[in-house]
This record gives sequence, structure tokens and C-alpha cells, in this order.
Amino acid sequence: MATIDEDLAGLERDIRQLKIEYDMYFGGGRKRPPSEIEWRIELVIKRYSERGGDLKYTQRFRFTNLAQTYAKYKEVFRKRVARREEGKIERHFGAAAKAIEAERAKTQAVSVSAAEPQAAGTAKPFRVTCSAPEKEADKVEQLYEAFVRAKQEAGEDMGRMTRLAFNEFVRKKTKDLQEQKNCSEVEYVVETVDGQVKLKALVKS
Repeated sequence: MATIDEDLAGLERDIRQLKIEYDMYFGGGRKRPPSEIEWRIELVIKRYSERGGDLKYTQRFRFTNLAQTYAKYKEVFRKRVARREEGKIERHFGAAAKAIEAERAKTQAVSVSAAEPQAAGTAKPFRVTCSAPEKEADKVEQLYEAFVRAKQEAGEDMGRMTRLAFNEFVRKKTKDLQEQKNCSEVEYVVETVDGQVKLKALVKS
């Protein structure tokens, strides 16, 4: 079993790593927020918040500083995640972020070139099939990002549709259609029709 000092050292490392992982997430270097590290940090903070009497003065001082640093980071991350869910794109100009942006631009250029033989100005619909959205986080994430991207390209506002609200919509819609139509899968399609973004749910046998 780890000692208090070892736990505090691990907490400090995790907080530093959390910031790095979130910077990668906001810069486009990873698809999802670093929830596992955040969960680990929360566990340690909860444990020693309840066991404050077991800590020596120097340990308590160190723990308090780490907990405050995490709380400060968490608030910053929460606001940035909210902005991201509202469809507001952030631009980062650090060396790593520039490399990510350059690679993304290169990928987009290749995609455009490959798409040129198709009808000009026509965006290809995005399709994904779900049977249990609560277990298919990657699929729902891709669908949400395709929906946000289409909205941005069409100049439409996301309104009150946050990432959490979108996830709940897909989960409920899938379940409702499965019960109503006695189907096992639902195909979701994001497409732009006459300048308006549509999200369709189609029954699959």
C-alpha cells in the first residue's frame, strides 16, 4: 500500500499530466477528454479530504496546494469544454498545436482532392449505425463532431445542444425507435439540404 507521501507525489504527477492531456484534447491531438486521470485525481483528493487528521503539517500544506491547483485547472477546463461543446473553435499557437494544425490542414487538402470527382459543392452525408449508444461512445462522438462541423460550415448556431444533451438525445432516440419499430439498429445521417443541416434517424433491420 502506498504511503501518504507517495500518494501526494502521484497526485502531483497526475495533475501535471492532466493539464498536458487536456491541452492535447483542446488542440485536436486526442478525441476525448482525459476522464480516467481526472477520476484518479478525484479519488485521491476525496480520500485525503476525509483523512486530513492523518496528515502531518507539511503533508497537509502540500495536499491543500495540490487540491487548489486542481480546482483551478478544473474550472478552466470546464469553461473550455463548454465553449467546445457550443461549437466555438479555439486556436492554439504552441509548437505542438501548430504541428497538429498543419497535419490537419494537410489531411483536409487530401480529402478535398479525393472528393473533387464528386458533385462540386456537395458535402457527403455522414452516416453511423448504433445499437447501444451508451456502449458506443466512439460512434456517438464521431456523430456529434460531424453534426457540429456541418453546423459550422452552414453558419448555423448549435443553440442549446450541448455534447451531453446530444448524447442523451441519441440514446433516447435509439431506444424509442428500437421499441416502436422492433429493430436492432438505428442509422444516423448528418447531411446538409438546401443550406440547412439535418440529422436523420433511420431504422435498420
